[in-house]
Amino acid sequence: MYQAGKATKMCDRFRGYLPVVVDVETGGFNARTDALLEIAAVMLRFNDQGEIEPYQTVSTHVIPFDGANIEEKSLEINGIDPWHPLRAARTEQDALGYIFKPVREALKEENCTRAILVGHNAFFDLSFLNAAVERAGIKRNPFHPFSNFDTVSLSGLALGQTVLARAVKAAGLSWNTEEAHSAVYDTRKTAELFCHIINRWESLHRGSDQQQQQQQ
Repeated sequence: MYQAGKATKMCDRFRGYLPVVVDVETGGFNARTDALLEIAAVMLRFNDQGEIEPYQTVSTHVIPFDGANIEEKSLEINGIDPWHPLRAARTEQDALGYIFKPVREALKEENCTRAILVGHNAFFDLSFLNAAVERAGIKRNPFHPFSNFDTVSLSGLALGQTVLARAVKAAGLSWNTEEAHSAVYDTRKTAELFCHIINRWESLHRGSDQQQQQQQ
């Protein structure tokens, strides 16, 4: 059973779930009709000091599925050219296979039963992931289909901020506006933010336990 400030294994900390930070870049806001253009995932682990940290990043560009809608406004924000000849994009099926492979390996290594998506506005990323899984006909999705950890809510609670850039800065972490809105950068920053909040929570409880022991 998990006790705050005392977990040393990922399977114990999150009830058998493995948090994996995910960010997607898309051609719009509708997961059913709009293109998935880029996806990145960051794996997390406990370090020797008992803190959660990012340790592996995987990412890939994605070829828009047949008939996908792509809004020009979205491309202006994420800076993606879906048809660039040097983009080295994968089909949705191959892209998901590429992302899911290290996730499954991490699940086995951490003795966890399923991955749980961590994201900033996580419902958005999870909805695009699920839609792509359905289109690709993937039967063994390692991610929980609806549960997630949303750093918007966590940041609002812990830091008083909900915008990713502001939350990252409030946590004392670096932020580069020029690199933002790429799946890799946003995923890494979300991972750092999530780890900061979790480690801060654990540290507070460790400090409280130590104070109580000193008073006894």
